[in-house]
Amino acid sequence: MINDHPEHDDQSKGSFEPPISDADFARILRRAQRIIDLRKAASRLDHLPTQDRERLEAFRNGTRLVMIATEARADELAAELHKGMPWMAPATEIVWHAMRQSVREGWQGMRLPPLLLDGPPGIGKSYWARRLGDLLTVPVTVIEATGENATFGVVGTQRGWGNASAGRLLNTVLETRIANPIMIVDEVEKAGEATSNKGATFGLAQGLLPLLEPLTARRWSCPFYQVRFDMSWVSWVLTSNNYKLLPEPLLSRCPPMRLRNLTPAELDEFVRRDGGKRSLSDASIDAVAMALRHAQTQGVRPDLRLVSRLLQRAVFLENAPPLQ
Repeated sequence: MINDHPEHDDQSKGSFEPPISDADFARILRRAQRIIDLRKAASRLDHLPTQDRERLEAFRNGTRLVMIATEARADELAAELHKGMPWMAPATEIVWHAMRQSVREGWQGMRLPPLLLDGPPGIGKSYWARRLGDLLTVPVTVIEATGENATFGVVGTQRGWGNASAGRLLNTVLETRIANPIMIVDEVEKAGEATSNKGATFGLAQGLLPLLEPLTARRWSCPFYQVRFDMSWVSWVLTSNNYKLLPEPLLSRCPPMRLRNLTPAELDEFVRRDGGKRSLSDASIDAVAMALRHAQTQGVRPDLRLVSRLLQRAVFLENAPPLQ
């Protein structure tokens, strides 16, 4: 039987598609583009080049916070830190109380108050901070203030400056996906200032101020990406040899903690403990300890930098091939 109305048959089979006019098609395209624009605006990344947007996609699923499980665990970590460096007791005590507080108050992660460790060179201020990071299993970034171009190396550079880029703070979080790293700024009082082509100066202390206050750190704006990030979980450890060279606004947020030199007994104990970690023989460890005691009789005040060099030399000599 011949069907005199084939279009009715198509409708009954559900295959009929009404034609779309050019005006309707243009209207659909405009609405689709509007949705895309709104999604970009909501992400607050629409002003960025594609490459930068793709890099920040790492934050789409959030970041992780390292936390302390129990107060007993906090006690264990503090005891281990103190055992290795008892002369750093004032700083260790603050960390201990912060760890216990994070457990009692149910914090999402571990966070320290900003610390400014002030004391003689060579007593292990930055070494202590790195050791703390190892115990807490959080990322640690060490920034030598004397080698940084003012604050740019820490927090980043605005677009338009030469070699503009994100700073080491944001890069640390991006690379590790952990939101509470320890950032160490060594010899902060020796940082210089950068000057733009227009004569504006920008110093390291100035750039650190908003990051040392939890309220402002929670809505910190990256100079390079021009996007806000929550950096309130970052722990800052600044070191200095003379805090009096630092500006008052920084000192008010980060009161200096005066630290002392090591005693001869503490220095000897450090040599033996660190020498054991390097798998040195007892004879080599005794030789290093004797060299340090001799230096003290000559009026030289040994420090951990000298200890590290002597231990490294001992490792080299023990592992050197025998002379033929």
